[in-house]
Amino acid sequence: MSKEQDGRNDFDFFIGSWTGQNRRLRERLKGSNDWEEFEGKSVARKILGGLGNIDEVSMNRESGTLEGFTLRLYDPKSRQWSIYWADSLGAILLTPMAGSFQNGRGEFFDQETFEYKKIFSRFIWSEITENSCRWEQAFSTDGGKTWETNWITDFKRI
Repeated sequence: MSKEQDGRNDFDFFIGSWTGQNRRLRERLKGSNDWEEFEGKSVARKILGGLGNIDEVSMNRESGTLEGFTLRLYDPKSRQWSIYWADSLGAILLTPMAGSFQNGRGEFFDQETFEYKKIFSRFIWSEITENSCRWEQAFSTDGGKTWETNWITDFKRI
């Protein structure tokens, strides 16, 4: 998938305009199976000569439109990506996820606070084709032994 072995092209598949079909658990880490479904749009472009990319997201949630912004930066020395997120609810860059792609699948992790508890969070990029891909978010309260997937987006290229 990468044009260069170091991974700086790992997110090239996502450059462009996308629609996203989202499913998000209404209550996370509570054993819920009640999902909110909504559509979104995303536009991604490269920055810093290919060592990074950004995307702007607009999601039509039941609570109203949510605007989001992702900043992804690649460190050639560590061969790791850092992924930062900010949205119209808080307008701050959240704790970055860190990770990489192996065999066409990207896995990114961080440790953060959710409802006053320390948890692990994971992003997975998978099912990558020229015109579609999947993004998933999951949380773990037991150090990564088990994961609850709480958000899935199936993207289609516009």
